[in-house]
Amino acid sequence: MGKLRKQLSAPGLLGTVRKSFGRLVDPRREEAAIPLADALMSGLAVFSLKYPSLLQFDRRRSDPAEAHNLRTLYGVEQAPCDTQMRTILDAVEPRTLRPAFQAVFSRFQRGKGLEAYAYLGDHYLLSVDATGFFSSPTIHCEQCCIKKNGPARSPTIINS
Repeated sequence: MGKLRKQLSAPGLLGTVRKSFGRLVDPRREEAAIPLADALMSGLAVFSLKYPSLLQFDRRRSDPAEAHNLRTLYGVEQAPCDTQMRTILDAVEPRTLRPAFQAVFSRFQRGKGLEAYAYLGDHYLLSVDATGFFSSPTIHCEQCCIKKNGPARSPTIINS
């Protein structure tokens, strides 16, 4: 049971994702200085470490503590700058990332980490708060939530 719990830890799950990303075919035609898996894991780091922007990630990636975290947790040897990351990740088809999600989901299933979320048989009920990922003062629909940006500002629509 100890090994399974280790696989469900953050380093274990990040290793699972890294392994899956390492199997992807690089869509770039020329030999790349930055491996695709490093760019994808850097993108995941931007999201999971809650960097406010790619530029902020770019500014901090060479800091010794940040570089250590990227290397030890995410397996990133060469983190791309913000422009490189955009260029590399723009060429990746989102559907090719699905095996990484499936691998993590499978780990949780085998480790019985999803049992508490079972709902209606073989479905899972998970609450995800995506507010702040996308908002626009002009693009919206009737189902969108409204985010108030302070007392003097007009509301922004949160697209969900």
